[in-house]
Amino acid sequence: MTDQQRADFTRAAGFPLDTMPFLDALGADGARFERAYTPMPICAPARISLFTGRFPKAHRVRQNSAITHAVFERDLVDLLRDAGYAIGLSGKNHSHLKPNKLDFASTYMHTGRTGESEASEDASLSREEASFDAWLTELARERGSLSLEPTPFPVACQLPHRIVRDAIGWIDSLPGPPDSAETRPTSSSGESNVGTSNDNGSGAQPFFLWLSLPEPHNPYQVPEPYFSLFPEDQVPDRVAGPEALARKTGPLGEKWRWERQIIEASNPGYDAHWRRYRANYCGMLRLIDDQLRRFVDHLAARGLLDNTIIVFTADHGDYAGDYGLQRKGVGLPECLIRVPLTIKGAGVAPRPANHQDHVSLVDLMPTLCEAVGLETPYGVQGRSLWPLLTGHGYPAEEFRSAYVELGYGGMHYGERDRPPLHFAYGAPRFDELNTVTQSGTVKCVRMDRWKLTYDMLGNGELFDLETDPGELVNRFDDPVLVRVRQSLVEELLRWTIRAEDDLPLANYAPNRAERNWYAT
Repeated sequence: MTDQQRADFTRAAGFPLDTMPFLDALGADGARFERAYTPMPICAPARISLFTGRFPKAHRVRQNSAITHAVFERDLVDLLRDAGYAIGLSGKNHSHLKPNKLDFASTYMHTGRTGESEASEDASLSREEASFDAWLTELARERGSLSLEPTPFPVACQLPHRIVRDAIGWIDSLPGPPDSAETRPTSSSGESNVGTSNDNGSGAQPFFLWLSLPEPHNPYQVPEPYFSLFPEDQVPDRVAGPEALARKTGPLGEKWRWERQIIEASNPGYDAHWRRYRANYCGMLRLIDDQLRRFVDHLAARGLLDNTIIVFTADHGDYAGDYGLQRKGVGLPECLIRVPLTIKGAGVAPRPANHQDHVSLVDLMPTLCEAVGLETPYGVQGRSLWPLLTGHGYPAEEFRSAYVELGYGGMHYGERDRPPLHFAYGAPRFDELNTVTQSGTVKCVRMDRWKLTYDMLGNGELFDLETDPGELVNRFDDPVLVRVRQSLVEELLRWTIRAEDDLPLANYAPNRAERNWYAT
């Protein structure tokens, strides 16, 4: 799993620059979903949804600071551990998982290693790595999280390189299977960016690895040769600049403009460097791609690849300069909610470009459960995608739309409001996820060419993404689209009801839909 990677910045997705050729090749041999969505474009809620198969509305974590309040019965790690898998995490956690409860954890955040790591001594910080981490911290805190020059440290210091190194070291350390190996599931699954593999005769213990890269999240930096790989004058134009924010109306529009004001106060004139921002972002993607190749090549060299399922995805996207904004924060635009999703490996039938089916990170947990022959726990809301991946029949109506949430509740704050924040107004370091940008509750449904957002006050937005990919023309009140709007409101109502939490399971025996498919 990468962090803050939008879905449309690879050549296979239609981007003009070849940012991730190896990932595109994986997708050509596997299954790539063009309409994959995060359940919430925030790190912790999205990651908890991935592991629990539950929407934020159900698991209760709707902001990063609420991780310890996650509500679920059993998650993917619980199930795989009981099935005999070794469980490893290399990279960014930012979820409810407790590293000290895993078989291996080498944890990183965006400026280096964290104190919760349980990595082996050979993965400890070198002097150069420690200097790089300090440089990253200074860039994030004092220089607006954007480097205008090549990073003055080698690729080996970069977090993706170190995270893959630690992951490879752990996989190579796994013992052979115990005598009870025949009781393990016969199917295999593996996520590089969440992963599992069964013993294939190589003597390796079945494992689940969460390979979780903290980039291309800010701070936006990259060394040569990646810094110069995508020159600023070759970076494609953005969908719209800051002038577009005047077209965002109502309470939601006010928060868009509030976020831009906060960024400008922290880093005056930042938008003048939007092309460098995008160039760094593209370079970071290629660096990630090279490390993904390195990891997959190692699995192949060890004889593990043929019995491993690799899932590549991200928790959410990034504005990447669109609307004159950075990172994430306000609203539910496609650049934030659509994520890459590529699945390849044992049992997966090639389908390199699925443009039809709407799927979610919530669906990955039940999908992997079916892949390894485990029963999905009660309370899981995601749907198994395994028949879609293996070439079997499925009801297309089940995947006709996607559902996304945002907000921690209460009323919206306005453009001129200045409530207390967890950082100082005007300080060089800001957090785009805060009391204002996340205020209120907004829900979204994506279906066919249309997108509807609706908040708790009845403010609606309706966009035709075929003619308005920048989501700048709100047609919610367009009399020509009354039937379209009604259809989407009904679809959103259906999803809102479907996302109600079924836990706890008490005396009644629920009639559970197979694979959580409501359509037949």
